[in-house]
Amino acid sequence: MKRRDFLQSSAVAATFTLVSGSAAVAEWKPRRPINAILPYSAGGGTDALARAAAASAEGILPVPLVIVNKPGSSGITGATEAAAARPDGNTVMVTSAGSFLLTSMLRDTEVNPFDSFEVVAQIGNLTPAVIVPANSPFQSVQDLVDAAKANPGSLRWAHNGRGGFHQVAGQSFLNRNELQAQDVPFKGGGPTRAAVIGEQVDFAFVGIQQAAGFENELRVLALAAPERDAIRDDVPTLPELGFDYVAVSSPIVFFAPKGTDPEIVSGMEAALKSITETTQFADMMRERGNVPAFLSGADTIARLRQMQADTQPVIDALKQEG
Repeated sequence: MKRRDFLQSSAVAATFTLVSGSAAVAEWKPRRPINAILPYSAGGGTDALARAAAASAEGILPVPLVIVNKPGSSGITGATEAAAARPDGNTVMVTSAGSFLLTSMLRDTEVNPFDSFEVVAQIGNLTPAVIVPANSPFQSVQDLVDAAKANPGSLRWAHNGRGGFHQVAGQSFLNRNELQAQDVPFKGGGPTRAAVIGEQVDFAFVGIQQAAGFENELRVLALAAPERDAIRDDVPTLPELGFDYVAVSSPIVFFAPKGTDPEIVSGMEAALKSITETTQFADMMRERGNVPAFLSGADTIARLRQMQADTQPVIDALKQEG
């Protein structure tokens, strides 16, 4: 195909996609505010992304998108309430899908991402990082590893709940590098960050976005990912530094109760795509140290299924230790 013809075809395809998405939003006409249950405390990375989406929904949704924090039991309390809601599009859930998936794998929960919900779409992604207090003696991951090996079990590390993706990421790092440390769970990213700033713990595995605006209180030692962060590209990755780990991140995903009409789910998906494409959403995300990362419902399901397969050995090991 000639380049001119290719460009013309691409333009037509792009126009068709835009029109199709707009039509889907137009067909879905919610008449009451949409309550989005967020099963974590306010102030964390998931909360920040959800509130950015809610603020950017004006003009795209005909009704407000209201974020309702329902923390408890590593996200399962809010997920259980969301799953039991009427499948009419008026109640949805927005959550760290990685944590939700891993918690449901680690524990015998009544709800899980695939059987209890319709997956609507991903709007962003959280990647864990190794952080320490600004006054910490650890200037590098090597310093941290050396201290942990010198006094096994003496260091305390924080994460935002047992079974969540931050705990799995941190524990896999400890296991792969033959380290021992005391894990201290907190309810959400905000409290975890506060614990690090207050020097209640020696280090934490928490979303790198949690460091945005707290550069004077926190030091980010490394990103637990195969590639550097799009915004904090000064932070090296664990593989760059020569440390073994399991790559575990978390898509921030909207879910609807199982049995929600496919047309409603499709309309929600199109609306979320439009929201993530707004300048307001991109600006708010950047202020929070993140970038938009939309995935369709089908692509989100595929990603979660792959994560399920990749992390099963880590989950099995945690079950044996527990």
